[in-house]
Amino acid sequence: MNVVHVVVAGDIGGAERLLVDLASRPDLSGARHSVALMTPNPALRAYFGRAGLRVIDRGPVRENPLAYLWRSMGPIDTAWLADVLVREQAHVAHLHTFQSHVIGTRAAKRAGVKILRTEHHVQYFLDASTSAFTRWSIGRVDAVVAISDYVARFVAQTEPRTLPLLRTVRNGVDADYFTPRPWPAADRPFTFVVVCRLEPWKRVDLAIDAMREVPGAQLLIAGDGSERAALEQRARPLGDRVRFLGYCADPRDALAQGHVGVSSAEDEPLGLSVLEAQAAGRPVIAFAGGWIPEVVRDGETGWLVKERSANTLAATMREVAADPARAQRAGETARAWVDAEHRIERMCAGYGAAYASLT
Repeated sequence: MNVVHVVVAGDIGGAERLLVDLASRPDLSGARHSVALMTPNPALRAYFGRAGLRVIDRGPVRENPLAYLWRSMGPIDTAWLADVLVREQAHVAHLHTFQSHVIGTRAAKRAGVKILRTEHHVQYFLDASTSAFTRWSIGRVDAVVAISDYVARFVAQTEPRTLPLLRTVRNGVDADYFTPRPWPAADRPFTFVVVCRLEPWKRVDLAIDAMREVPGAQLLIAGDGSERAALEQRARPLGDRVRFLGYCADPRDALAQGHVGVSSAEDEPLGLSVLEAQAAGRPVIAFAGGWIPEVVRDGETGWLVKERSANTLAATMREVAADPARAQRAGETARAWVDAEHRIERMCAGYGAAYASLT
């Protein structure tokens, strides 16, 4: 079976990482994969290339509202993508990012190819500037995959017509790659680690503010994004207690330096960084919204913070930092949880079943 992943994006985020994990394991998904790419970002192009994926590249494109409208509604890019689907002898066009929804749907319909959409987030259903476009697309697809039960419930409630087409395939993590590393030495300061894109909805500002109330601890922030400069300014009064590591293609070293991961995002749909921390034997502190309660079991694989504020986050961080041995035990339980429920092999098999259902 031939699957063409349609990616129209500017960043390297969870959707792009899932795609690489899936497409680089054809034996597990039962399909041959290629990527039809439209991006202004050479780093994303190189990311797919390093993974050994077959990429059919449209070349650098613009990323702004007018460019989106022309790409989605105009004839030229749709014709290019439809031609790619025909030349690749695609059985399935797999749409990942919001910007791929309209153009991917139009091109697949023109080429007579089945359409599978993965719902990585819920925000584009809520935003007035994107809602009409994504709803038009989802009414014309053949299958919908949600990355978590939280996302599946939202899609089912928002678009009941998708119920016969909808299934959940939870994101998986390469548990053989993210193996636990030694626990930090006893003489090291208790260290929290944030791994994410530095964008507003990730609310990394709350983690920085919380550090003011966690004396003696350190915070490592691995990632880059539009908020980085503002976050660095916010953290300046804390000195070297907060360190920015920049974008980390491989977050294992950052996780190994810490005792506990922190996710401060608002209603996280499914954070790969949370699963990667748990696979690496590090428990996670996170706000109890979105998908998080599905994987962070309070007091077992991590700790849930009920109220979204820096003060309540700080209180949990102080409690955890006071008992490193308990944190280490929770990390071991978190790793066992990933092995049981979130290995990448299970994810690939789930997508393989979704592809097979379309042929």
